Amino acid sequence: MRPRSEEARRERIEKLYEKSRRFFPGVAEITAEELARRIGEKDLVVVDVRASHEQAVSMITGAISRREFESDPEAFSGATVVAYCTIGHRSGLYVQKLADRGWHALNLRGAILAWTHAGGALVDPEGPTRRVHVWSRKTSFAADEYEPVW
Repeated sequence: MRPRSEEARRERIEKLYEKSRRFFPGVAEITAEELARRIGEKDLVVVDVRASHEQAVSMITGAISRREFESDPEAFSGATVVAYCTIGHRSGLYVQKLADRGWHALNLRGAILAWTHAGGALVDPEGPTRRVHVWSRKTSFAADEYEPVW
């Protein structure tokens, strides 16, 4: 069952993220609040590593897909890469691979769900949206003003 309070949902996001961290120890992170302050910087590229059906629901404004990033990584040479997924597990693994290849990469702690609690902007192919893809009704941990989609 979805926790009723936003505080309880933030705690669930944090617990799930912390559980995942053992798979990518030492990976550098950025909080949603810090990303919100830095979004739009020229030397920052935000990469969504989720599946295309998740991205179709919404993406962080200004983000590109993993496919877009990997199709021309040299276009982003010297940039800091911030990767995200739903909770931070898939993006943590991706950031580890990027770091191993020499990229300055950061994992968005709590990923897109934490982003919603920071009031972050989302877009879909038609423009701004308040919809966000989650795994299921049980994992619907987005902030109140966002509509969970599974």
